Amino acid sequence: MPPPGPRPGPPPRPVADADDGDARHPAVDAAVQAMANAASLSPADQIPQYEAAYQTLRETLATIDQA
Repeated sequence: MPPPGPRPGPPPRPVADADDGDARHPAVDAAVQAMANAASLSPADQIPQYEAAYQTLRETLATIDQA
């Protein structure tokens, strides 16, 4: 019997609109959306997407901390 494949999870949720009352940061929103979009990729293709999002979040937090 072949090993079971990945189980599908819930579909990615869209990033909330900017008028929802919360302060938003475009780079963070883009990184979150990229991670949500990566959920539909194969695991090997997800890794570079997650690494890029992680780097974006680290750089964004570093600039916020300096402000």
